Amino acid sequence: MKKRIISFFMFVLLIFSVNVVALAGDKNTLVVAQGSEPKSLDPVASNDVPSHRVYLHIYDTLLQRDEKGNLVPGLAESWEQVDPLTIVLHLRKGVKFHNGDNFTAKDVVFSLNRAKESPAVMTFFKDIKNVEVVDDYTVKIITDKPFGPLLGYLAHKGGCILSENAVKTAGDAYAQFPIGTGPYKFVEWRSGDRVVLKANPDYFGGKPATENLVFRVISEGTNRTIALETKEVDLAYDIEPMDVQFIKQNNEIKLIEQPSISISYLGFNTQKPPFDKKEVRQAIAYAIDIPSIINAVYLGAATEADSPVPAGVPGYTKTGKKYEHDIAKAKELLAKAGYPNGFKAKIALNDNNIRKDTAVILQDQLKQIGIDLEVEVIEWGAYLDKLSRGEQDMFILGWVSSPDCDAALYSLFHSSNKGSAGNRTFYENKRVDELLDQGRVNTDLEKRKEFYKETQEIIQEDIPMFVMVYPYTNAAMQKNIKNFNLDLENEHRLYKVSKE
Repeated sequence: MKKRIISFFMFVLLIFSVNVVALAGDKNTLVVAQGSEPKSLDPVASNDVPSHRVYLHIYDTLLQRDEKGNLVPGLAESWEQVDPLTIVLHLRKGVKFHNGDNFTAKDVVFSLNRAKESPAVMTFFKDIKNVEVVDDYTVKIITDKPFGPLLGYLAHKGGCILSENAVKTAGDAYAQFPIGTGPYKFVEWRSGDRVVLKANPDYFGGKPATENLVFRVISEGTNRTIALETKEVDLAYDIEPMDVQFIKQNNEIKLIEQPSISISYLGFNTQKPPFDKKEVRQAIAYAIDIPSIINAVYLGAATEADSPVPAGVPGYTKTGKKYEHDIAKAKELLAKAGYPNGFKAKIALNDNNIRKDTAVILQDQLKQIGIDLEVEVIEWGAYLDKLSRGEQDMFILGWVSSPDCDAALYSLFHSSNKGSAGNRTFYENKRVDELLDQGRVNTDLEKRKEFYKETQEIIQEDIPMFVMVYPYTNAAMQKNIKNFNLDLENEHRLYKVSKE
């Protein structure tokens, strides 16, 4: 009986594997692998890259960013700044949602008001006072005060436009039946395995190049590479550094790699002893040898950070406060904070090999100053929930910015964003709040840069998080894949990607 059960499961596994390979071999189907599954397909429920990468194909935003980060039309064909508090947007006509509903201004009003009320994305839209229907294809957005980053945030995935009718009809079950205007329609989500989408032939941007789009969840980085080599998938995101070396030797696979506008950081819960003391946080930073992490973990595919803002973002400032590896300095600061013999702590992270390898090195390096780290590896969705509740001691996470300093700083460091909105260090500094608020209400970029320069300097001194590196972004694909380009925000649009 036991042998029969084992044989049955082996048969199921074989059939499953054959089906996956068959999908990848079909020219009408693009199979994409990423390390984590979406937390949600409701744009206001979560602000994370694995979710964005999937649902940006289901929905559209009013504005979009091109490959260079420039703002271009989305569902809004054009727009004008009427006065410092008012923007008028002219919407595309003839666009339909996947359920057949016409896209009109009322859906924009509904979607933006919904985003304003969501803890996960409200930071991008909370300064909007009113969204008004002028006519079916014209919308007026009025802010409480001048809001410099507003146009950029109308391209943020939290501002995806939903069908008011579809959301109200589905109620709490909406995330299971997402309806957008995007290039692909939702088909199914097999939790822990895949999300399946089907081309929208009526998409205003033109029919997608492939009929079916399948996002596979392959958490182990080496397994993503193996899936490429065995042609189980067509395209894989976030190839790990060790596997990059092998892929470069494989003539059947192409690799694209470039610097990103993202950070990888070690976060501290600043509300929790001993991490509520600046000297402890600084001591830990001085005890970490970043070049060794870049060499051993990233194999050179990252640069050492010297600011919480990625180097490619306008307004980035070399702060001059760089925590060079200095064990003596680290011990001195730890003693000053009242911990001459160190302490025990936990470091949380998700199931990501780069983060796991980094944690092992941190364990070893922090032992030199008496800090005994216990590593906790947690499933992605549960991990984000834990951080949002403030249950962590230390944690490893990343953040992808957009080409605006507000996107790099406001969510992570403004005290109003503690928890799921981005400030998972629970950091609070009144001067930082003031500077970030000033950066928002100014529309002059040079003036905004002055506020952001001081902000970066304070944060590097307070160090609620130790920004370790600016990692490169990459993707690998079968050599028959055409028209794929890396996205500046590491999210990647695929509707023009085809297979020869």
